[in-house]
Amino acid sequence: MQIDIFHDTVCPWCRIGKKHLFDALSQSEQQELDIRWHPFLLDNSVPNEGYEFRNFMQKRKGMSTEQLQQMFDYTRLIGEAAGVALDFENVKLAVNTTLSHRLIELAPSNLKNQVVEAIYKAYFENGLNLGDVDVIIKIAKSSGIDYPELVMHLNDKNACDAIVIESEKARNLGINSVPFFIINNQVKINGSQSKQAFIEAFNELVIS
Repeated sequence: MQIDIFHDTVCPWCRIGKKHLFDALSQSEQQELDIRWHPFLLDNSVPNEGYEFRNFMQKRKGMSTEQLQQMFDYTRLIGEAAGVALDFENVKLAVNTTLSHRLIELAPSNLKNQVVEAIYKAYFENGLNLGDVDVIIKIAKSSGIDYPELVMHLNDKNACDAIVIESEKARNLGINSVPFFIINNQVKINGSQSKQAFIEAFNELVIS
């Protein structure tokens, strides 16, 4: 089974959707999985040093301080119900995610899922700046990726530009929000959904 996942690494609903998907997979009888991670940059205009998180989010969402806190509290509770931590109090920066997607791209196939989770944890639990190459290097090493040319490959401008282009291609395909899942090029699931929604999608494929 092939699963294409469109996501951004600072999207809390993407982390929740990932958890629901993998919980569903743990209950399925799929023997062969081909999971493909695709970048969907929510805001590539953010510089690598980042912006102050709450001010950025207030302006982006057009919310008051109270409304923003309510949104964070609601999302955190949904995350807790799914079994993932979303510590918005610890997130200090809105960050550029291109480097984090580049690391996912560079990761060996057998480590990609692990790397994605490590990136989510670095941001949503530890509040780290994913636009900082040193942070990305530490995530890579903690995930078992360590070779002399890694920094050079991460900073490859052409490769980073290609990530931006791929993100735009997703929008051209009609994908306007993430997470977005395509299963076997047939079933599309928009949003974090639930574990049961994914199980039903798997069953639909078996029936068809």
